Amino acid sequence: MADMKKIATRVSYGNTLVELARQGADNLVVFDADLAAATKTEIFRKEFPDRHFDCGIAEQNMVGVAAGMSTMGYVPFVSSFAMFVAGRGFEQIRNSIGYPHLNVKIAATHAGLSVGEDGASHQCCEDLALMRSIPGMVILSPADDVEARAAVIAAYDYNGPVYLRFSRLATPVFHDPATYQFQIGKGEKLTDGYDIAVIATGLMVPEALRAAVLAKRQGIAIRVINMPTIKPIDEDIILTAARECRRIITVEEHSIIGGLGEAVCSVVAEKLPVPVRRIGVMDQFGHSGPAAEVLRDYGLTAENIVSAVREMVRPDQPAAAE
Repeated sequence: MADMKKIATRVSYGNTLVELARQGADNLVVFDADLAAATKTEIFRKEFPDRHFDCGIAEQNMVGVAAGMSTMGYVPFVSSFAMFVAGRGFEQIRNSIGYPHLNVKIAATHAGLSVGEDGASHQCCEDLALMRSIPGMVILSPADDVEARAAVIAAYDYNGPVYLRFSRLATPVFHDPATYQFQIGKGEKLTDGYDIAVIATGLMVPEALRAAVLAKRQGIAIRVINMPTIKPIDEDIILTAARECRRIITVEEHSIIGGLGEAVCSVVAEKLPVPVRRIGVMDQFGHSGPAAEVLRDYGLTAENIVSAVREMVRPDQPAAAE
C-alpha cells in the first residue's frame, strides 16, 4: 500500500466535474460556499466560470438555490465540508431536495476525523446517519481516486438526490481504471477469505486491505469488502459474507451510530444473524491533531482491525506479535 500513488478523493471530485463538462454535460452547474479551494471545485471554476456559483458562507441558501436550479433542468452539484453542508444544511436538504426528490447532488468533502487539526467542530462523523434518514437519498462513499471519479459520473447520470462523501486526506489508488466498473448499490469483494469478513468504506478501505495482509501472517484469512454505496446497501454481498464467513467487522470513519455498521447490522439481524463488531467513532466527538494521529487515537487503523479480528476468530488464544 505504501508504494501506491495517493490522491485525495476531493481532488477526484473537482477533476471529474471538469471531465463531465468537457464531454457535453452542458446542464451541469456547481455551487460552493466560500470553500472552492478546499473542496476543489476551483478546478471547475477555472475552466467554466459561468457555471460555478459561490454562495458565500450560507449553506442553507446554497441548497435552496440549487434545488430551484434543478427544477429548470440543470444538474447542480452542491459543495462544502460535510459538517457544513450535511450539518447546517440538513433541513434544507430534507425539505427542499429530499421531499420533492429533486435531481441535486450534495458533494461533502473533509468528512470524518481526518480533517485533523480543525478539530471537533469540523470533524463530521454524523453525516451518513443524517443522510440515511432522508427517504430516497442515495449515499456514495468512494475509497480511492478511480472509484471517486466513477461515483461522480454515476451520481450525474442518476436522476434523484445523491450524497457524495469525500476525504481530505490523500488515499492510495488501488483500483485499475482500465477494468474497474462502478454501480450504485453494489459492494466489491477485494480479497477472498472465509475466517471473517471486514466490510469497510471510504478512507478505511486501504486500512482493511492492510489488515488483511497482517492477519494473513497470523494464519487468518480476511474477506475484505469495499462498500462504496451506503444507501441502498448491497444486501446480497453482506448476506453472502454472513453465510460463508460467519463473522463480520465493519470499519468506517464515522460514528458507529447510524452509519455503515448499523446498515450492515440491520441486514444481518433481519435476514441472517451472525456476530457483527463495528469499528468507528464510539459515541464521542473528535479532537484536534494531525490526521494520522487522530485516526490512530480512535482505533481507525489496520492494527486495531487485526486485534478485533483475532478477538472474534481466536477468542481463546493470546494476541500474536505483528
